[in-house]
Amino acid sequence: MELAGLIIALVAVILVFVVVGRTVRIVPQARARNVERFGRYRKTLEPGMNFIVPIVDRVKPLIDLREQVVAFRGQPVITEDNLVVSIDTVLFFQVTDPRAADYEIVNYIQAIEQITATMLRSVIGNMDLEETLTSRDKINTMLRSVLDDASGKWGLRVTRVEIKAIDPPKSVIDAMEKQMRAEREKRAAILTAEGVRQSKILTAEGEKQSQILRAEGDRQGQILRAEGQAQAIGTVFHAVHEGDADPKVLAYQYLQTLPQLAQAEGNTFWVIPSEVTSALKTLSTAFGSDGAGEGAGKGAGEGATPEQNPAIGPAPAPNGAAAEPRSPG
Repeated sequence: MELAGLIIALVAVILVFVVVGRTVRIVPQARARNVERFGRYRKTLEPGMNFIVPIVDRVKPLIDLREQVVAFRGQPVITEDNLVVSIDTVLFFQVTDPRAADYEIVNYIQAIEQITATMLRSVIGNMDLEETLTSRDKINTMLRSVLDDASGKWGLRVTRVEIKAIDPPKSVIDAMEKQMRAEREKRAAILTAEGVRQSKILTAEGEKQSQILRAEGDRQGQILRAEGQAQAIGTVFHAVHEGDADPKVLAYQYLQTLPQLAQAEGNTFWVIPSEVTSALKTLSTAFGSDGAGEGAGKGAGEGATPEQNPAIGPAPAPNGAAAEPRSPG
């Protein structure tokens, strides 16, 4: 009897533990579980400790209420200009209604993938390749709006859709690379031409400034030389008048400057001015040779020939041609 009672007590304890274990359900945070009673939906278990009726109620698997990320492999899509591109998408969604996600759709992950591919073909089909490659934000916004509306009845909320990659055909990629290379070469040629143009402009500006400065220097030099000559002439004039120079000295200095007239290049003859007569007279008087002075004065006044006085004759002309002497005065 005592052994039978002990076995009965042990069985009762085991039954109590089994009943408690089947009655109490603990749901983690951000999870949910649906409960069916006799095959019909009864309620949704919230996070924490929940109680159910054993044997009568059946608890379905956990449903994740956190935001989930699903990456879909490349979907072939035809653009408006009849080019096939492969597009990879990334979808962010969250279950907002566990009951609808469990009973309205069999596999909501697969359903979202299929509806994403369908909507992607619909959106990309109205765009050409260039617009497709440059309008990712626009495509993301349109896909999110369409998918959010379509998946709302399944208890899902699409939070974000991203185009992961757009892969055009290889022939199109090669053509785009050639176009980009041509654009880069064009920009390089333009920049080179601009550099050459700017260099020429700067060189011309530098030469202009150099010529201006050189002309300014020449002008300043000529001004200074003219001022120096003016001061020298003024000094000589002042000295002559202050010192009351002898006319004999002036005549001698006058005659010394005559050979300098014939030293310039290209001169074939030079002219003796009429003042030479007065200078020669003064010089002859200084040396006391009245006869020679009169002869020199007569020869210069009456137009002496080069044979009689070669000092005052014409300079030899080029190619052996003789220049005709001019009469003084």
